[in-house]
Amino acid sequence: MLLVRRLVPSDLDVFREVRLRALTDTPENYGSIAAAESAQSDEEWLAKLAGDVWFAAFDDGRPVGLVAGRARDDGWILYSMWVAPEARGRGLGTRKLTRHVTVAYRPPFSSGEGQTRKADSSAVRPTMKISTRLAVVAGAALTALAAVAAPASAASATTDVRLITFNDLHGNLEPPSGSSGRVTLPDGKTVNAGGAAYLATHLKKLRGEARNSVVLSAGDSIGASPVISALFHDEPTVELLNRLGVEASVVGNHEFDEGLKELRRMQHGGCHPTDGCQFRESFKGANFPFLGSNVYYENGVPALLPFSIEVSGGVPIGVIGATLKDLPQVVTPEAIKGLKFGEEVQAIDRTAKLLDFFGVKAQVVLLHQGDNSETAGPDECKVKPGAATAIAQKVTSKVDAIFTGHSHQQYNCVINDPEGAPRPVIQGASFGRLLSVVDLKIDRRTRDVVRGETKAHNQIVTRDVTPDADVVKLIDEAKTKAAPIANKAVGTITADLVAKGAASGESPLGDVIADAQLEATKSNGAQIAMTNPGGIRTDFTYASSPAGEGDGVVTYGEAFAVQPFANIMQTITLTGANLKNVLEQQWQANGVVRTLQISKSLKYSYSASAAQGSRVSNLTLDGAPIDPAASYRVSVNNFLAAGGDGFTEFTKGTGLSGGPVDLDALIAYFGAHPGIAPPPADRITVLP
Repeated sequence: MLLVRRLVPSDLDVFREVRLRALTDTPENYGSIAAAESAQSDEEWLAKLAGDVWFAAFDDGRPVGLVAGRARDDGWILYSMWVAPEARGRGLGTRKLTRHVTVAYRPPFSSGEGQTRKADSSAVRPTMKISTRLAVVAGAALTALAAVAAPASAASATTDVRLITFNDLHGNLEPPSGSSGRVTLPDGKTVNAGGAAYLATHLKKLRGEARNSVVLSAGDSIGASPVISALFHDEPTVELLNRLGVEASVVGNHEFDEGLKELRRMQHGGCHPTDGCQFRESFKGANFPFLGSNVYYENGVPALLPFSIEVSGGVPIGVIGATLKDLPQVVTPEAIKGLKFGEEVQAIDRTAKLLDFFGVKAQVVLLHQGDNSETAGPDECKVKPGAATAIAQKVTSKVDAIFTGHSHQQYNCVINDPEGAPRPVIQGASFGRLLSVVDLKIDRRTRDVVRGETKAHNQIVTRDVTPDADVVKLIDEAKTKAAPIANKAVGTITADLVAKGAASGESPLGDVIADAQLEATKSNGAQIAMTNPGGIRTDFTYASSPAGEGDGVVTYGEAFAVQPFANIMQTITLTGANLKNVLEQQWQANGVVRTLQISKSLKYSYSASAAQGSRVSNLTLDGAPIDPAASYRVSVNNFLAAGGDGFTEFTKGTGLSGGPVDLDALIAYFGAHPGIAPPPADRITVLP
């Protein structure tokens, strides 16, 4: 597995090793010699590293290449490149150029035509245009790529490449339970699916069926994870992705759960700044790039690589990453402080044009945005057209396939591009239950996809195969290290508590969580508690888990899986009018309905057919009508209090009082109320 990444001061030893190897191997290419530089102090080496931009190439963790870039008035130039003898002839030099030339162009948030700015510490500065010299070098590199990768006389005019993608894994190393661990078939029946060890087996089979294949992720591989991954800041999941051979991943909203700094640690490795390395003695990071063509710093500098180029079947394939532009609505403001998220279509089109300029004609998009779907089989297309469909209809015809995520739905659609040509738009549910497969046929001469030959399907990750032994060992290691905490009993239930709502949107598990949050914030004067459905990640099942805790026993690990975000409870004062406006915001402009889960103290009715802003009625608190002019104390998590998920009315709250972490509130409620049963669904009434 080849990985190219920028070197930082903590890479001093790597930098010195590979630089001295280069000087020893090809001294004629440098204005220095190994003997002189080997005698330099650490301070001198650090100054050299800081003076220019240095990237190293790693082959299974071993440095095998070095490239240096330097700023000039019209952009950046690459002035030095070395590849270790054992790695030559594999297109590595081209991978270096094509992976990192991509950030030397002006993104849409730049201001001041023709101006240049000081480079950010983790991204190349933008310029009005691509450096002329850099463009020539990159173009030449891609020309060389074809010569290196393709045989002089190909037996066939086309080559086949299989793309295999999963989305929204969320650190589910073990098979997910309840409805989260089932896939619906076309006839409405379900089959158990998911589990990283089974996913690895299915992935190997799919790769074995194709001569050329590339493995990708459509985002949210980490974050909102079960306890055996989350306790270790998702380091076990990143190790899994490395073992699966993931070549590139778009960032989802949950990649930002702990902020950009932690995402960079996921990329480059190193121990957690607070908790250290708890899973293993060290953490090497991801062997693949996290992509985000529409993710920028506030000054317009790209915060992430826009694309990756994968060479498969002798042709380059551009992989463009774009996350949802509305990401700030679903992540706490602190986690994305200093970042901006641009329009998806604009970013994809700009990046596709750049790839096309460099001669990369086969292009696919990893889009962390999705549509909702009616109940249907994995390869049916019964989506309710939303954000993903709109993007797919508008994105440049240069893009040949779109892998989506975020909505946790299963669908396999064909949507025409702006020129009327069909292309697949596909999503594979979540939690590793499906693998989305797109088989491309690529013309060797034009290096473009033969659209009419594209085939797509969703492969169910069934559990009737032999689990991958290496992945089983990884999971067992994580389970063993997490067990003292994860297997501790915290409460009991009398039946399944499921997150899926009734026709009204009210769910048994949502009721219990809201009641727990109200009880935990009574000291703040709380009268009502409300929680967002997206914060409820899975079900509580009555049956015992494989850990053997017993039927009806709830463990810490299970509670963590339900409430993994460590959101902080906050109690605010809202008027009755504010409260009604909050409930009206459940019906959002994009057609999505987000039903807030409410404590038993609050009841209301709604009519979905009524006009926007007039759907909610009959609000009561403990049986008494809500007075629009009166004040009420309402407890929500800090995500909602900041206006998350589009509930901006919460930001009008006053008199904020802090409370416990949501998980702690839930665990305390279990401790105080043994034998919890599913509450009756009587808090929300649906009217005609």
